[in-house]
Amino acid sequence: MSSRRRQQVGDLIRDEVSEILSYEMKDPRLGMVSITRAEMSPDLRYATLHTSVYGTEEEQEATLQALSGASGYIRRLLAPRLRIRHIPTIRFRLDHSMEHADQITRMLNDIQPGDEPDEDDESASNSGNRND
Repeated sequence: MSSRRRQQVGDLIRDEVSEILSYEMKDPRLGMVSITRAEMSPDLRYATLHTSVYGTEEEQEATLQALSGASGYIRRLLAPRLRIRHIPTIRFRLDHSMEHADQITRMLNDIQPGDEPDEDDESASNSGNRND
């Protein structure tokens, strides 16, 4: 199977599962969860959905367990929405890339800026360059 086709099917599954999680799942264990990306096996039989979950590690694990337990239900809801021969088996994995990006942002914000020139220094250097 071409990688373009796998990408298209993965994107479609990501979008549909995101919609299912937002509007049709009523499990209280599901916190703030989003599907960040989908990886398809070469034969399109398996989909690994990378999820970003907002919350503590315990909340993330509870959400991941709830998603894994509901994978059959989600797969059943996908069947009428997708026009493909086989609905893939869905696996959920935690995606820590958003946490990593947040950590880098916090580190960059904590870095103290270097000595910046004072306004008096700038006006003095600019006045020396004027052609009066």
